[in-house]
Amino acid sequence: MLNRIKISAISVLGYWIMRLIGATLRWQAVKIQTIEEARACGKRVIMTFWHGRIFTASYFFRDQGILVMTSRNRDGEYIARVIEKLGYQAARGSSSRGSHAATVECLRGMKEGKDIGLAIDGPRGPRYIAKPGAAYMARKSGNPVLPFSISLDRKWILKSWDHFQIPKPFSRAVVLAGDPVYVDANATTGEINAAEEKIQRALEELVVRGDTWWGGQPDR
Repeated sequence: MLNRIKISAISVLGYWIMRLIGATLRWQAVKIQTIEEARACGKRVIMTFWHGRIFTASYFFRDQGILVMTSRNRDGEYIARVIEKLGYQAARGSSSRGSHAATVECLRGMKEGKDIGLAIDGPRGPRYIAKPGAAYMARKSGNPVLPFSISLDRKWILKSWDHFQIPKPFSRAVVLAGDPVYVDANATTGEINAAEEKIQRALEELVVRGDTWWGGQPDR
Protein backbone atom coordinates (compact mmCIF):
# COMPACT_ATOMS: atom_id res chain seq x y z
CA MET A 1 0.00 0.00 0.00
CA LEU A 2 2.74 2.47 0.99
CA ASN A 3 4.70 1.57 -2.14
CA ARG A 4 1.71 2.29 -4.36
CA ILE A 5 1.20 5.66 -2.65
CA LYS A 6 4.90 6.46 -3.16
CA ILE A 7 4.76 5.54 -6.86
CA SER A 8 1.61 7.60 -7.33
CA ALA A 9 3.05 10.66 -5.53
CA ILE A 10 6.36 10.57 -7.42
CA SER A 11 4.56 10.09 -10.72
CA VAL A 12 2.31 13.11 -10.14
CA LEU A 13 5.31 15.20 -9.14
CA GLY A 14 7.27 14.06 -12.20
CA TYR A 15 4.34 14.86 -14.47
CA TRP A 16 3.99 18.42 -13.19
CA ILE A 17 7.73 19.07 -13.33
CA MET A 18 7.70 17.91 -16.94
CA ARG A 19 4.65 20.01 -17.82
CA LEU A 20 5.92 23.17 -16.15
CA ILE A 21 9.49 23.04 -17.44
CA GLY A 22 8.46 21.77 -20.87
CA ALA A 23 6.12 24.72 -21.36
CA THR A 24 9.05 27.16 -20.97
CA LEU A 25 11.32 25.53 -23.58
CA ARG A 26 12.00 27.14 -26.95
CA TRP A 27 11.67 24.39 -29.54
CA GLN A 28 13.21 23.98 -32.97
CA ALA A 29 12.30 20.91 -35.03
CA VAL A 30 14.43 19.82 -37.98
CA LYS A 31 13.21 17.27 -40.55
CA ILE A 32 10.48 16.13 -38.18
CA GLN A 33 8.00 16.21 -41.07
CA THR A 34 9.32 12.72 -41.90
CA ILE A 35 6.79 11.39 -39.42
CA GLU A 36 3.84 13.00 -41.21
CA GLU A 37 5.20 11.86 -44.57
CA ALA A 38 5.20 8.24 -43.36
CA ARG A 39 1.70 8.61 -41.97
CA ALA A 40 0.50 10.09 -45.26
CA CYS A 41 1.68 6.89 -46.97
CA GLY A 42 -0.44 4.81 -44.59
CA LYS A 43 2.49 3.85 -42.38
CA ARG A 44 3.00 4.06 -38.65
CA VAL A 45 6.39 5.02 -37.21
CA ILE A 46 8.71 3.18 -34.82
CA MET A 47 10.34 6.15 -33.10
CA THR A 48 13.70 5.30 -31.53
CA PHE A 49 15.70 7.52 -29.19
CA TRP A 50 18.12 7.33 -26.26
CA HIS A 51 16.81 6.57 -22.76
CA GLY A 52 18.43 9.59 -21.15
CA ARG A 53 16.33 11.94 -23.28
CA ILE A 54 12.94 10.63 -22.18
CA PHE A 55 12.03 13.92 -20.47
CA THR A 56 12.14 16.08 -23.59
CA ALA A 57 10.91 13.34 -25.94
CA SER A 58 7.87 12.68 -23.75
CA TYR A 59 6.94 16.33 -23.60
CA PHE A 60 7.46 17.11 -27.29
CA PHE A 61 5.41 14.17 -28.63
CA ARG A 62 2.71 14.28 -25.93
CA ASP A 63 -1.01 13.71 -26.55
CA GLN A 64 -0.54 11.69 -29.75
CA GLY A 65 -1.51 8.29 -28.34
CA ILE A 66 1.96 6.85 -28.99
CA LEU A 67 2.53 3.37 -27.56
CA VAL A 68 5.81 3.31 -25.62
CA MET A 69 7.68 0.21 -24.49
CA THR A 70 8.62 0.61 -20.81
CA SER A 71 10.40 -1.81 -18.51
CA ARG A 72 8.72 -3.81 -15.76
CA ASN A 73 11.05 -2.60 -13.02
CA ARG A 74 10.31 0.22 -10.58
CA ASP A 75 11.84 2.93 -12.79
CA GLY A 76 9.69 1.67 -15.64
CA GLU A 77 6.62 1.96 -13.42
CA TYR A 78 7.39 5.62 -12.69
CA ILE A 79 7.97 6.35 -16.37
CA ALA A 80 4.78 4.55 -17.40
CA ARG A 81 2.68 6.49 -14.90
CA VAL A 82 4.10 9.84 -16.00
CA ILE A 83 3.85 9.31 -19.75
CA GLU A 84 0.29 7.99 -19.47
CA LYS A 85 -0.63 11.35 -17.95
CA LEU A 86 0.96 12.93 -21.04
CA GLY A 87 -1.28 11.03 -23.42
CA TYR A 88 0.86 7.95 -24.13
CA GLN A 89 0.09 4.28 -23.73
CA ALA A 90 2.57 1.87 -22.14
CA ALA A 91 3.56 -1.60 -23.36
CA ARG A 92 5.25 -3.16 -20.34
CA GLY A 93 8.41 -5.05 -21.18
CA SER A 94 12.03 -4.54 -22.19
CA SER A 95 15.04 -6.26 -23.65
CA SER A 96 15.57 -8.00 -20.32
CA ARG A 97 12.06 -8.81 -19.05
CA GLY A 98 8.79 -9.39 -20.86
CA SER A 99 10.18 -8.37 -24.22
CA HIS A 100 8.17 -10.86 -26.29
CA ALA A 101 4.79 -9.85 -24.84
CA ALA A 102 5.60 -6.14 -25.17
CA THR A 103 6.77 -6.61 -28.77
CA VAL A 104 3.54 -8.42 -29.63
CA GLU A 105 1.60 -5.57 -28.02
CA CYS A 106 3.55 -3.02 -30.07
CA LEU A 107 2.93 -4.91 -33.31
CA ARG A 108 -0.77 -5.11 -32.47
CA GLY A 109 -0.77 -1.40 -31.65
CA MET A 110 0.65 -0.51 -35.06
CA LYS A 111 -2.10 -2.53 -36.74
CA GLU A 112 -4.56 -0.43 -34.75
CA GLY A 113 -2.98 2.78 -36.05
CA LYS A 114 -0.57 3.68 -33.24
CA ASP A 115 2.99 4.89 -33.54
CA ILE A 116 5.61 3.23 -31.32
CA GLY A 117 8.18 4.85 -29.03
CA LEU A 118 11.28 2.91 -28.04
CA ALA A 119 14.12 4.10 -25.77
CA ILE A 120 16.48 1.82 -27.58
CA ASP A 121 19.34 1.60 -25.08
CA GLY A 122 17.03 0.86 -22.13
CA PRO A 123 16.23 -0.25 -19.59
CA ARG A 124 19.74 -0.46 -18.11
CA GLY A 125 22.19 0.29 -20.89
CA PRO A 126 24.94 0.38 -21.87
CA ARG A 127 24.28 4.03 -22.63
CA TYR A 128 24.02 4.88 -26.32
CA ILE A 129 24.21 1.25 -27.44
CA ALA A 130 21.05 0.28 -29.35
CA LYS A 131 19.42 -2.97 -28.29
CA PRO A 132 17.94 -5.30 -30.93
CA GLY A 133 14.22 -5.09 -31.54
CA ALA A 134 13.34 -2.05 -33.63
CA ALA A 135 14.50 -3.62 -36.91
CA TYR A 136 12.58 -6.79 -36.09
CA MET A 137 9.38 -4.81 -35.51
CA ALA A 138 9.98 -2.96 -38.78
CA ARG A 139 10.28 -6.25 -40.67
CA LYS A 140 7.17 -7.73 -39.07
CA SER A 141 5.03 -4.61 -39.47
CA GLY A 142 6.27 -3.07 -42.71
CA ASN A 143 6.61 0.26 -40.90
CA PRO A 144 9.78 2.35 -40.80
CA VAL A 145 12.09 2.97 -37.87
CA LEU A 146 12.61 6.71 -37.35
CA PRO A 147 15.64 7.61 -35.21
CA PHE A 148 15.42 10.99 -33.51
CA SER A 149 17.24 12.91 -30.82
CA ILE A 150 16.52 16.00 -28.73
CA SER A 151 19.32 18.22 -27.45
CA LEU A 152 19.31 21.15 -25.04
CA ASP A 153 21.56 24.16 -24.70
CA ARG A 154 21.16 24.17 -20.90
CA LYS A 155 20.38 21.15 -18.77
CA TRP A 156 21.05 19.15 -15.66
CA ILE A 157 22.56 15.71 -16.29
CA LEU A 158 21.95 13.14 -13.56
CA LYS A 159 24.64 10.70 -12.47
CA SER A 160 22.60 7.75 -13.69
CA TRP A 161 23.62 5.07 -16.19
CA ASP A 162 21.74 6.89 -18.97
CA HIS A 163 22.91 10.44 -18.12
CA PHE A 164 19.25 11.40 -17.72
CA GLN A 165 18.75 14.97 -18.91
CA ILE A 166 16.47 17.53 -17.26
CA PRO A 167 16.17 20.82 -19.13
CA LYS A 168 16.72 24.04 -17.27
CA PRO A 169 13.71 26.36 -17.57
CA PHE A 170 13.63 28.53 -20.71
CA SER A 171 16.32 26.47 -22.43
CA ARG A 172 16.48 25.97 -26.18
CA ALA A 173 15.69 22.49 -27.50
CA VAL A 174 16.39 21.13 -30.97
CA VAL A 175 14.60 18.04 -32.27
CA LEU A 176 16.47 16.22 -35.03
CA ALA A 177 15.08 13.30 -37.02
CA GLY A 178 17.06 10.91 -39.18
CA ASP A 179 16.02 9.14 -42.35
CA PRO A 180 13.43 6.36 -41.98
CA VAL A 181 14.85 2.84 -41.96
CA TYR A 182 12.73 0.21 -43.72
CA VAL A 183 13.30 -3.53 -43.39
CA ASP A 184 11.93 -5.90 -46.03
CA ALA A 185 9.52 -8.58 -44.85
CA ASN A 186 11.85 -11.23 -46.30
CA ALA A 187 15.02 -9.72 -44.86
CA THR A 188 17.77 -12.13 -43.87
CA THR A 189 19.45 -12.10 -40.48
CA GLY A 190 22.36 -10.24 -42.02
CA GLU A 191 20.06 -7.58 -43.46
CA ILE A 192 18.33 -7.14 -40.11
CA ASN A 193 21.71 -6.73 -38.43
CA ALA A 194 22.68 -4.17 -41.07
CA ALA A 195 19.47 -2.23 -40.35
CA GLU A 196 20.25 -2.26 -36.63
CA GLU A 197 23.72 -0.89 -37.33
CA LYS A 198 22.17 1.83 -39.49
CA ILE A 199 19.86 2.83 -36.63
CA GLN A 200 22.81 2.91 -34.23
CA ARG A 201 24.87 5.13 -36.53
CA ALA A 202 21.95 7.46 -37.18
CA LEU A 203 21.33 8.00 -33.46
CA GLU A 204 25.02 8.61 -32.83
CA GLU A 205 25.14 11.22 -35.60
CA LEU A 206 21.99 12.93 -34.33
CA VAL A 207 23.45 13.26 -30.82
CA VAL A 208 26.64 14.83 -32.18
CA ARG A 209 24.70 17.24 -34.40
CA GLY A 210 22.24 18.19 -31.68
CA ASP A 211 24.63 18.50 -28.75
CA THR A 212 26.96 20.72 -30.80
CA TRP A 213 24.07 22.80 -32.21
CA TRP A 214 25.00 25.76 -29.98
CA GLY A 215 28.71 25.02 -29.83
CA GLY A 216 28.65 22.54 -26.95
CA GLN A 217 30.14 19.07 -26.64
CA PRO A 218 28.25 15.82 -27.35
CA ASP A 219 27.33 13.71 -24.35
CA ARG A 220 29.28 10.46 -24.17
